[in-house]
Amino acid sequence: MTIRPMQPGEQHQVSHLIWSVFCVFEAPTYSREGVEAFHAWIEPAKLAERFSHPGFFLLCAWEAETLVGVLAVRDYAHIALLFVDASYQRRGIARALVSEALARCREDNPSLLAITVNSSPFAVPIYKRMGFAAIDQEQTIQGIRFTPMRLELKNRG
Repeated sequence: MTIRPMQPGEQHQVSHLIWSVFCVFEAPTYSREGVEAFHAWIEPAKLAERFSHPGFFLLCAWEAETLVGVLAVRDYAHIALLFVDASYQRRGIARALVSEALARCREDNPSLLAITVNSSPFAVPIYKRMGFAAIDQEQTIQGIRFTPMRLELKNRG
């Protein structure tokens, strides 16, 4: 598996992967408003524009020529997206993406003490297994359901 930043022209593949995983694991528990808001947020042109700014990056996990996972970070301190293709889940891809993202965040900000995420209901147990802890109750904004979570980095390599 190779993990690298999204390249120009890959935003359509990235958006398709995110949408296909979202539709299976998240959309059934979201309101129509939430599904529409999420779909608009991951539109290819918006992804390409959003993650071209300083402090934002989007990593892609590739198995040969197949895109199998994506992770996006904003402000070098907040995971904005983490999706792994359904047929590649439970193989350590999410953990590898998070590890690579943390390394890149710390490279830019060596004093970084924590990273946050607004986890979807489906992903809460996944983040917990990686050491994240909920810092508030589940919330819903514009139909998007999430639990704010945080990973303390003080004692991490």
